[in-house]
Amino acid sequence: MATIRQLKTMHWQAVIRRQGLPNQYKTFVSQEDAIKWARGIETEIDRGVINNYSITDKVVFSKIIARYQLEITPEKKSAARELSRLKCLNKHFGELILPNITPTRIALFRDLRLSEGLSGSTVIKDINTLSHIIDIARKEWGYYLPSNPTKLIRKPKNAASRIRRLSSDEEKHLLKVAKKSKSLMMYHIIIFAIETGMRLGEIIGLEWDDISKSIAYINESKNGESREVPLSKKVLLTINKLPKHFASKKIFWKWNTTSGFQSSWQRLIKRSGINNLHFHDLRHEAISRLFEKGLNPMEVSAISGHKSMQVLKRYTHIKTKYLLKKINKV
Repeated sequence: MATIRQLKTMHWQAVIRRQGLPNQYKTFVSQEDAIKWARGIETEIDRGVINNYSITDKVVFSKIIARYQLEITPEKKSAARELSRLKCLNKHFGELILPNITPTRIALFRDLRLSEGLSGSTVIKDINTLSHIIDIARKEWGYYLPSNPTKLIRKPKNAASRIRRLSSDEEKHLLKVAKKSKSLMMYHIIIFAIETGMRLGEIIGLEWDDISKSIAYINESKNGESREVPLSKKVLLTINKLPKHFASKKIFWKWNTTSGFQSSWQRLIKRSGINNLHFHDLRHEAISRLFEKGLNPMEVSAISGHKSMQVLKRYTHIKTKYLLKKINKV
């Protein structure tokens, strides 16, 4: 049974001693809180959930973030992007111990990030990363916390899904500007993206060995699954015009990372004068065109790699003129 004692500071300390386990102890302002905590910990121990609860009050969150960055982040595909989120979380919560990361503090963090002009989806990613760190610390690393505080706050609303299609004039102008640029590889990657609907990371990582008999084999996509993407004659024609690199197997070997490519893309967009066009919009355009060609949702999802029809729908905006042709078809 736990020992509840009053200290010289007039605070109350709960001490739990069990054979074969390190002593668990925590100090509270009131005796009632000390008793409640002790009962909860003893219940956890009796259930077989054995942790060293005392370390929870000794280790600042920055230490937990550092361990997460070392052990968990490298396993993720989004490791590079997650590093900036970890840096942000460390700035706001790093000096706190885990029990002091309360729903109130997290809600303040949420509101601060939104006030800085960040989108709801970005702030949700911040909170989800924080939530995952806390879950790993609780479930795998022995830090006691009765619940995950991120589950108790409201998440920001996601902005409406982006609707941006490429007009015929924009496409011609974009390709014209790309063709005049120092690197013809940008010209060919635009055609490739519009024809295949592949993600930028998939395109950048594609190697010549991944293509066989007009099919591109993607070993692992964003959702963790492999898929096969049929390549049109136009795609095969454009990539066969590309020079091969003597030391790289990649098709678009000019860019090693997506961030490196994005820098080139921004320069191209600036030269073109086209307003508000992201490279990812080319995937949106490609998927919409597949539907306009008459492919059904299952066929399109097989090409695009979407597992959810709801998500696929967000990428699909069929031009009204194609719908008009269909309804007038006899």
